Amino acid sequence: MRLFSIIQWHHFAYLVIGLALLGYGISGTVVSISQKRLIKHFQAIYVSAISLFGISAVAGYLIAQQIPFNAEEILWDPRQLIFLVVLSLLLTIPFFFAATAICLSFMRFREQVARIYAADLLGAGIGSVGIIILLFLVFPQSGLMIIGLTALIATVVAGWELRLRNWKITGSLLALAAVLLLVAGLNTELRLSPYKSLSQTLLIEGTEIIEERSSPLGLISVVRSEQIPFRHAPGLSLNALVEPLPQLALFTDGDNMTVMTRQPESLNDLAYLDFMTSALPYHLGKPGQVLIVGAGGGADLLQAKYHHTKAIDAIELNAQIADLVDQQFGDFTGRPFSQSGVTLNIAEVRDYLGNHQGQGYDLIQLSMMDAFNASSSGLYALHESYLYTVEALQLYLGQLAPGGYLGLTRWINMPPRDTLKLLTTAIAALEASGIEAPEQQLALIRSWQTSTVLIKNGPFSAVELAKIREFSQQRSFDVAYLPDIRPEEVNRFNRLASPMFYEATLSLLGEDRDAFIQDYKFDLRPGTDNRPYFHHFFKWETFRELFQLRSQGAMPLMEWGYLILVATLLIACVLSVILILLPLWFFQGRGESTKDSVNRLSVAYFFFAIGLAFLMIEIAMMQKFILLLHHPIYSISVSLMAFLVFAGIGSQYSTALSERLGQRRSLLLISLGIALLTIIYLIVLPTLFTLLATANTLLKIMATIVLIAPLAFLMGMPFPLALSSLAHHAERFIPWAW
Repeated sequence: MRLFSIIQWHHFAYLVIGLALLGYGISGTVVSISQKRLIKHFQAIYVSAISLFGISAVAGYLIAQQIPFNAEEILWDPRQLIFLVVLSLLLTIPFFFAATAICLSFMRFREQVARIYAADLLGAGIGSVGIIILLFLVFPQSGLMIIGLTALIATVVAGWELRLRNWKITGSLLALAAVLLLVAGLNTELRLSPYKSLSQTLLIEGTEIIEERSSPLGLISVVRSEQIPFRHAPGLSLNALVEPLPQLALFTDGDNMTVMTRQPESLNDLAYLDFMTSALPYHLGKPGQVLIVGAGGGADLLQAKYHHTKAIDAIELNAQIADLVDQQFGDFTGRPFSQSGVTLNIAEVRDYLGNHQGQGYDLIQLSMMDAFNASSSGLYALHESYLYTVEALQLYLGQLAPGGYLGLTRWINMPPRDTLKLLTTAIAALEASGIEAPEQQLALIRSWQTSTVLIKNGPFSAVELAKIREFSQQRSFDVAYLPDIRPEEVNRFNRLASPMFYEATLSLLGEDRDAFIQDYKFDLRPGTDNRPYFHHFFKWETFRELFQLRSQGAMPLMEWGYLILVATLLIACVLSVILILLPLWFFQGRGESTKDSVNRLSVAYFFFAIGLAFLMIEIAMMQKFILLLHHPIYSISVSLMAFLVFAGIGSQYSTALSERLGQRRSLLLISLGIALLTIIYLIVLPTLFTLLATANTLLKIMATIVLIAPLAFLMGMPFPLALSSLAHHAERFIPWAW
């Protein structure tokens, strides 16, 4: 998942999950059809499957890097679909081998199904946390090599336990495989998509990567450009007379560029930062205390310093970025986070504000939190963002001092999408906070590239409105909305065919808001904590129109992240039918006779339902617990660990339960318990998260484990109970069920 996030984009993580499950399904089919032969040669096949898992995991990735797949060409180039299918099959192989080893162990030791399944889940639970720790220590490609070597170690353990014949030959082959994996790992370079910002930047003569850091939060690349210097100042006014200072670029996962700026000799060197739309709130007053969200390379902090802000709280999620800016390249940057009046917090903003109630900020600033090219091409469509939800904006507004400002700066995409969705979310947040006239507390200006939505904690005064007009006039920015705006004031400098932003804002603030959102070509519904997809603008009813206009510039409007997910789902369905269901359909009457008649369709329905329910509950809970833990890395690793470990414990206990109550009664009670607990969690979790909002991270992690444990414990029982039943009544269906 990390490798694909770097090489392609983050939404390919979904592809990896689907392929893992596809590989498991195919293995069950192969074992179903050939179980007699496989069990006969259990030792050799079991050991081979484990070692081939490690080898193919590394080899599959290396081969995948050579496939010229580009998601954005799918509707242009039919070969891209073929490449995607080949990638899918290639990356399914290691999961096929791993699952085959586990499935064969179920068949060979059918009386210990619950114990084996418990060990499998416990190992997976430990692994889900272990991989996060590993990715803090090594680069992802090195982590993959370590996993491959771990599989070879498991092969040695298996061979020793089974007392294999010709063990010296097998050991020599494993040693050779280990050496080859290490050599491959040392010589592996990431081949990023040529459409990523880093790939395009490195095409410029004189650019080079001078430092790289890696963690589960991202691969950070520092790039220097000697011949053509970076001049990164998004939306800079064409009236600016001062050039941006020399800069070093910071890329996260090959994209999402920000910059580290050379230490200014005097504050006047930073005058160009006053010619950006994000500088607007500094001209309406003199904010004494400012909160900067997403400090990154420090540009927003320098902007605050230029305007003589005395107290600055800077929030940065990735400690490695802060270390690069303030320590490793501190001589270049002047260590902005260590300057007087600046407090750096390594945290997530909602977590930070939950623990620092009543700060009373004069300004909270969120600027350019993602990359322009990925944002404009719809590659963030599936990216969960809890920064721009109704609940998040309510939290920010609640932390403002009376008369304070919330400044939200975004890229401008045409036709308008980001800015308008931000406005609908802001309006919804103000209304949810009890504001009866939100139109009196909103202002919107735009440049040729960026827009800034300004929300005040209170109505704008006539003096403030005059200052907004003066600020915009001097910089040739367009005023798109003010409480007293006049039609002749809009669309003057950065002219559009029609005053789209002005007209849309009036509609969103008017009585026809719902009709406007319904009829608009893109999804402008406010983001919420239950729908945290701020970047999702796609509507299926516009797909046909956009597809017909694809040769006229409509391709980036199709939300590639979303379409890739749909394409992946279709490929997974087709491959599942061809490689899992069709072979099983012809698997009738093969194998040993069963003690009792078992309906194949009943087996299929039961295990399909188990898989679907387990994954849907697990994944939904992972996302929901982001609200408590405030970071996907913590939520996914802790939630997954808790689910797998306690499901493993439940699996181990399932045998004793079935002996006491019987399998049918046990399954019925367990299923009802899972449903009841899930419903209770839907009701009580929001309240519990509110109560735990000010707790420290360790306590929140412990609370997550405690909350998930009883549900996961029950969820670990249905599969081994049903599998044990099959072992007694229709053992030939064990691999099929698996």
